[in-house]
Amino acid sequence: MTTKADEIRPDVSLAMSREDFERWYWPVEELKIFCDLLDVSKAGKKAILRARVAAALSGEPLPKTSSLKRSTVSSFNWAIEALYLHTTITDSITFGRNVRQFFKEEVGPSFVCHSDFMDWVKANPGQTLRDAVEAWKILEARKDDPNFRRDIAECNNYLRYLRDIRDDNPQMSHEQAKQCWDKKKIRPAENGFVVYSLDDLRFLD
Repeated sequence: MTTKADEIRPDVSLAMSREDFERWYWPVEELKIFCDLLDVSKAGKKAILRARVAAALSGEPLPKTSSLKRSTVSSFNWAIEALYLHTTITDSITFGRNVRQFFKEEVGPSFVCHSDFMDWVKANPGQTLRDAVEAWKILEARKDDPNFRRDIAECNNYLRYLRDIRDDNPQMSHEQAKQCWDKKKIRPAENGFVVYSLDDLRFLD
């Protein structure tokens, strides 16, 4: 007898109802296929794609995306301007090749533009890139603290799931955790969010 927990996510289909669509976790690639079939925009992050597809499947008005765009005051073009340690951080900062290359030259090859650092930079307009370099070093030094745990954004379902399952099963390898994720993500997921449960260990070979 097949139970809901044994159901497997169906293929992308225009015949799907909104209610059925929302029962499953959908990766970005499949959400974009939905968008193509529904003839709606594929622009935006995963959350807006999901909301857009759900609305289109039910014939409801599509969610507005203009409010998601960050308005800026500064016209400083971070993609092409020469950068120096005394350069002031503006609200228009982006983290493309030009900016990353600057920090790699100042910090060294170990530089990684992780989310904690980007959040600090975005929250500190008016500071200088010299301040940002020092902030990166402080943030990076926390990794030496065995009790330090970097925050994982709620939208990053994959990393949150892997952390939760390995916290509950310290002996589990990264590959085993990924194996559980791969099998759990195609099962029904409330509101499209995959949540670890002890029963997921059944997915291990």
